[in-house]
Amino acid sequence: MNIIVLGAGAVGTASAWYLRQAGDAVTVLERQPGPAQETSFANGCQISVSHAEPWANPASLLKVLRSLGREDAPLLFRLRADPLQWRWCLQFIRECRPERVAANLRRIVALADYSRRSLQALRADTGIEYDHLERGILHFYTDQREFDKSCAAAAAMRALGCPRMTIDADEVVRIEPALRAARPRLVGGDFTATDESGDVYRFTSQLAARSTAAGVHFAYNMTATRLLAEAGNITGVEVIDGAGRHQVLRADGFVVALGSFSPALLAPLGIRLMIYPGKGYSATYPIADAGAAPTVSLTDDGHKLVMSRLGSRLRVAGTCELNGYSRELNMVRCEAITRRVRALFPDACDYDQVRYWAGLRPLTPSNLPYVGRTRYANLYLNTGHGTLGWTMACGSGRALADIVSGRAPEVAFPFS
Repeated sequence: MNIIVLGAGAVGTASAWYLRQAGDAVTVLERQPGPAQETSFANGCQISVSHAEPWANPASLLKVLRSLGREDAPLLFRLRADPLQWRWCLQFIRECRPERVAANLRRIVALADYSRRSLQALRADTGIEYDHLERGILHFYTDQREFDKSCAAAAAMRALGCPRMTIDADEVVRIEPALRAARPRLVGGDFTATDESGDVYRFTSQLAARSTAAGVHFAYNMTATRLLAEAGNITGVEVIDGAGRHQVLRADGFVVALGSFSPALLAPLGIRLMIYPGKGYSATYPIADAGAAPTVSLTDDGHKLVMSRLGSRLRVAGTCELNGYSRELNMVRCEAITRRVRALFPDACDYDQVRYWAGLRPLTPSNLPYVGRTRYANLYLNTGHGTLGWTMACGSGRALADIVSGRAPEVAFPFS
């Protein structure tokens, strides 16, 4: 079939790759001048299977309430006159019920594990390089109560087959010696040796290049404005190119992988996606002392930050701001990230040469993405991956290609 994929982030590019591998003719439309220019540009870079827990849980509600009024809080919620935000929040509360948390966790882990295996196979087949490290993910705690709660979460992950091991503070420092200055504040941690990290921007850019060599056509500076429907099918997509010209492009099938901007495109068709943007921040620092910087990918539970070594750079990302679609940087939040990283690793980086960034994570209340068919026979979704877009990209793309080809994917999708 001739397939048009809307969006050239990690998820859209992976979809294009696997669709082409399945024999389809693929065109990717992207409003930016290149791949991975938005949410996939500078995220936390973790392939996090054993820490892929749903945000919707009873503890999250308490954290949101405690953060109200704090500009530098890890979770910042700004109430807006936005019906989607209200509906999203109500559904989020429903997903916090224990039975929903357990069901969502099983599905998230299944997709994340499948996706990591798919990424590893793709890496072996193509030789793609993206500063990836297979040194695991270390989650450390400086609050005894949070550490005690984490022991139950780690046990739940182990029950699902994830080797997430609870460890004491001394073992935390043994695994990542760069944390030795923070040892007096550490109370414990958990570690998963099978998790990975790597630069999602480099990965997506290189996968786009390999996809192009395999016959995929990428059309940049092309903004999709409307999907045209007739008799239960999508007949075309209306786009505006970089010169402001309108045109309609035709295909046999269409895949929407537009992240936070998917609902607006689909709403006129009567498809109501429960996706709301969660603004995430990152800071990228040049490493000044390689021996003082971490090499194991880290998660700082107390400040909701993740840290990944990317060659000669340290990427630190996290926090979440539910505040509409603006990507404007809030310097209070940016500077809070640098204060924390400098306190943990005072000599590791050149903190005066930081590059801040913000992107919009497409959050669903359950943390489960929309992957699969819609009410229109030739319209497919691959969107709503939230904070796990990099973790789930290859698995979602591979499964989507199976669905388009009429095959049952290895993992099941509740929204497909």
